[in-house]
Amino acid sequence: MQKTDKNLSKNKTLRSLLVLMSAATAAGLAVAAPGNQNQDSQPRDRLNLNASASVEVTRDVLGVSFSTTKEGSDAAAVQTALKQALDAALAEARKAAKPGQIEVQTGNFSLYPRYAPKGGINGWQGTAELLVEGKDAAGIAQLSGRINSMNISRVSYSLSKEQRQKVEGDVVKQAIANFKARAADYAQQFGYGGYSIGEVSVNTQDSGPMPMAAPQMRFKAMAASADEALPTEAGKATVTVNVSGTVVMTVR
Repeated sequence: MQKTDKNLSKNKTLRSLLVLMSAATAAGLAVAAPGNQNQDSQPRDRLNLNASASVEVTRDVLGVSFSTTKEGSDAAAVQTALKQALDAALAEARKAAKPGQIEVQTGNFSLYPRYAPKGGINGWQGTAELLVEGKDAAGIAQLSGRINSMNISRVSYSLSKEQRQKVEGDVVKQAIANFKARAADYAQQFGYGGYSIGEVSVNTQDSGPMPMAAPQMRFKAMAASADEALPTEAGKATVTVNVSGTVVMTVR
């Protein structure tokens, strides 16, 4: 009789535990349900859109890089030769320097050993660089013909910050207008009465510096003549604004 009572007691305890576990599981599901409901209630009529606008503008900054290479058996002698060439080019460039119009700065100056095929140092080689940049393209072109201690190694045109900002505002307005027009058009085509704008990003870019293609040997010949200016042609840069984001199509 006692064994039967004990078995009954154990069964009741087991049933109670099962009931408690079922209740906890149900409570967990009840807590999770609102999250699932919120996920299902997210707007499903979203549309990802991209729009852009561009304008061409004349590049207004000319950049010219001058460089020279020296070599020899003595490191100090090579360094002195590089310094003399750079000093001479700097002296000529400083005569033409004008804030905002012709800016002058030194570039790379390096000296490194030259190794023999069987090992060991058999000489030294070095390079020096001078950079001239500005909006006075004619003045820089004339200066290029007067610097004869260094060769022209690179020529490029770029767009100044002022020139870019001058047109950027109008391009941004046009890009945003294009984005809105596309949003309205697509909403109508999908059968909606209107739309609301969600998250949007606006990015601006330009086509970057334009290198001028010209033979290196011609640059060297011109640099040796103080009477011949560097021929230049600015070309165009493209300022582009991209607008991307999402719109929620609505029924009105």
